[in-house]
Amino acid sequence: MPEHDPSREDMRLLVQSIRDYAIFMLDPRGVIVSWNLGAERIKGYTADEIIGTHFSVFYPPEAIERGTPAAGLRAAAADGRWEEEGWRVRKDGTRFWASVTLTALYDERGGLRGYGKVTRDLTERRSMARALDERGMLLARLVQAQERERRRIASDVHDDTIQSMINVGMRLRLWGQELPEEYAGVVRALGGVVDGAVGRLRELAFDLHPPAGGLMASLNDYLRELMPGDGLAFELSGRLDAEPPYEAAVTVYRICQEALTNVRKHAGASRVVVELASLDRGVHVRVRDDGAGLAAKDGEAMHYGLAEMRERAEAAGGWWTIDGPPGAGTTVEFWVPAVPRA
Repeated sequence: MPEHDPSREDMRLLVQSIRDYAIFMLDPRGVIVSWNLGAERIKGYTADEIIGTHFSVFYPPEAIERGTPAAGLRAAAADGRWEEEGWRVRKDGTRFWASVTLTALYDERGGLRGYGKVTRDLTERRSMARALDERGMLLARLVQAQERERRRIASDVHDDTIQSMINVGMRLRLWGQELPEEYAGVVRALGGVVDGAVGRLRELAFDLHPPAGGLMASLNDYLRELMPGDGLAFELSGRLDAEPPYEAAVTVYRICQEALTNVRKHAGASRVVVELASLDRGVHVRVRDDGAGLAAKDGEAMHYGLAEMRERAEAAGGWWTIDGPPGAGTTVEFWVPAVPRA
């Protein structure tokens, strides 16, 4: 019977009790064989839930498609150590920015026993750095410039184009009353086309206006203005610690707008739920509908909208994802940092 080693037991207890770092072991295939309190706190899984699962479960789909988990194991086995920073996924599906170190462990004969993995959550530090770096400051100025231009275009559309179209519609209605019936029907049909165009222009002007009066109030106004007309019930919930900085609020609002436009035009849904919450010094959002699912949707405008949402979130230093099994509705989920600038 091997002699008990108190120092080894002390080391095991120390590793198990550390809460600021996720420290765990993998077998040579990448299957999790140990789990500490820090791993449970950072990733959300208990030891009973995660031991025996392949560690690729922590990677977002795009990283799995690139083969990042397997590449990390190969690099660590070849070089003894592999380090990376990138997005990882918690049990609840949210992402965090992680610093990862993967170390190969060998026995006395040089055989690979497995890997030691250390993960640290750097989301807060990254958000703070993002608020101070030149790219973040440039993004803030770009968002402000875009919103000024949107406001100008909305004003021009409302005060000039729409008013001109309304005058045309009024003249057509007057002519329709004066002309013989054989011509009046054509004029009335033209009037209907003009009225439809005015309605679409008003919607465009409404869409172009930036959020005002706070993020939650602006989203509530948007939902109340547009959802009922398409026969959509809606629910908006928010658990925000504070109002986000302007550029973060605009980014969240514009991504939600695009997601809701896709629901109205492509989902075939009867209900949509928008949920906002403060998370990791940022804003985490889910937009869920009960429609046909992503695979059933089509159209170039819809796919352009998906790319635009992803680009907005990533340009702000956040992440974006979409999931929509056929017949089970679609969920757009994203997070953007919301650190006030000095």
